[in-house]
Amino acid sequence: MATLSAAPAIHDLATVRAVFPALARRQEGHPVAYFDGPGGTQVPRSVVEAMADYLYHHNANTHWAFPTSVETDAAIAGARAALADFLGAGPDEIAFGANMTTLTFHLARALGRGWGPGDEVVITELDHHANVAPWEAIARERGITLRAIPFDRGTYELDFAALEAALTPRVKLLAIGAASNALGTVTDVSRAARMARQVGALCFVDAVHFAAHGRVDARAIGCDFLACSAYKFYGPHIGILYGRRGLLATLDVPKLRPAPDAAPERIETGTQNHEGIVGAAAAVDFIASLGRGPSRAGRLDQAVELLHHHGQSLVERLWSGLGEVAGVTRYGPPPTRPRTPTVSFMVRGASAEQVARRLAGQAIFVSHGDFYATTVIERLGLAETGVVRAGCACYTSADEVDRLIRGVSEIARQP
Repeated sequence: MATLSAAPAIHDLATVRAVFPALARRQEGHPVAYFDGPGGTQVPRSVVEAMADYLYHHNANTHWAFPTSVETDAAIAGARAALADFLGAGPDEIAFGANMTTLTFHLARALGRGWGPGDEVVITELDHHANVAPWEAIARERGITLRAIPFDRGTYELDFAALEAALTPRVKLLAIGAASNALGTVTDVSRAARMARQVGALCFVDAVHFAAHGRVDARAIGCDFLACSAYKFYGPHIGILYGRRGLLATLDVPKLRPAPDAAPERIETGTQNHEGIVGAAAAVDFIASLGRGPSRAGRLDQAVELLHHHGQSLVERLWSGLGEVAGVTRYGPPPTRPRTPTVSFMVRGASAEQVARRLAGQAIFVSHGDFYATTVIERLGLAETGVVRAGCACYTSADEVDRLIRGVSEIARQP
């Protein structure tokens, strides 16, 4: 494929921001500040170029003898290698799908075919419902028992004592999120996976929110399955599933008889989104380009460390600034605890939607609602209104954080 533009290192934030065309957008005379990254980040030019290059010059279906089909096979193989580096896996452990939700329903159906009454699945109250509803469906269909682990309302962290009590030999699977997309809470999924293994249970990790902010290493975590979505880490709308080697080959997945039966293709129902797969690989390469080193995995290690420090400085600034605004209530652990640079809050006297609309009028884009983390918001007593959510990304600047704090302060002062 053609050589495409490279992305710069994050040491120079202005140069990093320059590769995101969306940041040139202006509204009401102001540059747009995007704090909606937890719902989907902006995309660097190199990702779009990679997708366009594939569609313009290599577009074909797979496994045929002519050049563009061979090139498509190579592109998909290259993408598996890129995502394997990103997730600490092997290329044969990486499958693609429409999104994390679809892949999780697909996986749940495959696993659930072997379960029945007396079997149990453990989920958590911190999770996005993409890691809840698939297991609820299997509970209805197969008669298994579903147990939900609460989070501590004081710390906003998972109750590990309750998790330990729930993990018995009857448990077939622990489904757990690496980070809460509503609260920013980072959960020690390595510890949880070890606990699941001790009772003979499998472990599925939802890494959708975490993947943009921390180093994902599925093998180090010790999980059996892990899923994420590229549009949360500067890529297109496509999902990725890691399945531990050997397990993907044994899953009782619904599939067409003539479709490939070898892992990981046997998980990928129908013709895939080839340009999206290419874009996901380009997103990994963009992140890797923020680091230095002879290997992509090594560059990713350094890049994620840089992104973590960048995000940590911003969330400390945002958390502290919002805390000084009278009438603002923040939700989630403080920056001194493991968390992502995602902060949810409410302003007294204004609904979450009103706050979001008023900020949008100042060219500050934040999201509002429950973000499909429905149980979290219900437990906070905010099911009727939801919350306002602001997330920092690699392109977020300290000046934009200050703009957000000033905007919230103005809203809080209004009658």
